[in-house]
Amino acid sequence: MGTTQLETVPEPKYWHLKTVLTEAIDTDFAVGEILPNERELAARFGVARATLRQALEQLELEGRLQRRRGVGTTVAPPRVSVDVSTPCLEWPGAEQEVWQPLDSVLAPPPAAVARLLETEAGEAAHTVRRIRVAQGQSVAAELIYIPPSSVPELSAVDARGVLRELRRLTLDSQDRSVELGSARADDAKELDRLPGAPVLVVTTRYAAAGRIAAVAVATYRADTCRLTFGESGDPSADIPPRERPAS
Repeated sequence: MGTTQLETVPEPKYWHLKTVLTEAIDTDFAVGEILPNERELAARFGVARATLRQALEQLELEGRLQRRRGVGTTVAPPRVSVDVSTPCLEWPGAEQEVWQPLDSVLAPPPAAVARLLETEAGEAAHTVRRIRVAQGQSVAAELIYIPPSSVPELSAVDARGVLRELRRLTLDSQDRSVELGSARADDAKELDRLPGAPVLVVTTRYAAAGRIAAVAVATYRADTCRLTFGESGDPSADIPPRERPAS
């Protein structure tokens, strides 16, 4: 990485430095490679270490770097590609899915979810908790809310049993929305992030027999996931290797 003049740049120094570091990461470093220490980087770019830390923190937030205690700052792997398009109808819990069911409880959902379910506030729903793992780390957590009226013949209240009963219904339609959010305490714990960390929230409503049968709220780590809208209806978790450029 070479040096650059930052004094004449109108934007904040740390932001311009972030841009310079991004270019260097793309051209000079491979995934998993350790960057020089802060003292060396600050001297090389002629900035204060506080400015450098701001740039590094922003790159970590964007998922370009990983800062590991005892190791240093390394180049992060590419984000997990997750297809959130809806070209085909399918209930959650299909055998080929990469989600891992954790547990299920019967409790009133949040008011916002109750509105999506078109149920009364305080009315209980089965809440199935699932998690998605890629490369040994949790990248997404999901809560699926199912009113008891959708699964009246339920014989087992465990997560798999609830989803299995839900799939007995004929799915009429589904709609999906994506928005940027902040990790709640429970999500942060599941995803190994601090509360308030940026996340991508995917909300899906499933309709059957002319009513909303279930609502799924999936929370993805914004630093490790990128949502795609392709032709395939199956979520993809392919992580292509990033080759180091030839010198």
